[in-house]
Amino acid sequence: MNRDKLTKNDITLLKEKYGDNIEEALKKVDNYYPVQYLIGNVNFYGYQFIVNENVLIPRFETELLIEKLLVYIKKYDFKEPKILDIGTGSGCIAITIKKEIPCCVTAIDVSTEALKVAKENARENKVDIDFKKKDILKEELENNYDIIVSNPPYLMETDEVSKELDFEPQIALYVQDDTLFYKEIIKKAVKKLNKPSIIAFETGIHHHNEIMSYAKKFFPNALIHSEQDYNKLDRYIFIINE
Repeated sequence: MNRDKLTKNDITLLKEKYGDNIEEALKKVDNYYPVQYLIGNVNFYGYQFIVNENVLIPRFETELLIEKLLVYIKKYDFKEPKILDIGTGSGCIAITIKKEIPCCVTAIDVSTEALKVAKENARENKVDIDFKKKDILKEELENNYDIIVSNPPYLMETDEVSKELDFEPQIALYVQDDTLFYKEIIKKAVKKLNKPSIIAFETGIHHHNEIMSYAKKFFPNALIHSEQDYNKLDRYIFIINE
């Protein structure tokens, strides 16, 4: 991104924060530094979230993941579900769901620094989330849940991406096997999901079918739905275990 692509609101917020030093901030934008990090917060699903280089910048696609998940929660009449958010980052998914419906939410992440941001966001948004440091690739899930939601790393180093991503936490973006996290979550979720239950994923667009086939092996009787993002690309998987 360069300064010509900034919105009027971006410029206003940068002026408020940097005053006479705004030119230094704009130079960073010209070098692809994310304006969201310079501003220090983003609006996500109508709520404000603090962001810095320790967490991914929440995106529209993830707002749509939450919107779709809330529809399923209502459709299957969950009452105060126990929800697990895996790879919480800024906490945007966990906190937004907690703001939207009565529920009990646990959120995990492998990054201590990300969890600090997530906890601050929970305080700012006045919600109670149980945050825990956990590596889903190495550790088992501790409790039973009604819903598991995750937007895990799925980019490969060979993928073509925008230069702004160079400044976001690479551990939250890239993985050697683009289906690794999904398969590990599915495998461990079998033992820790109540009935009925939902697994909700945001995914990359290239490994959708592989993940769905893998899920069918562990949840042979589940309803597995693929849904699209705003660009009509396969982006979400919902596993409904009735």
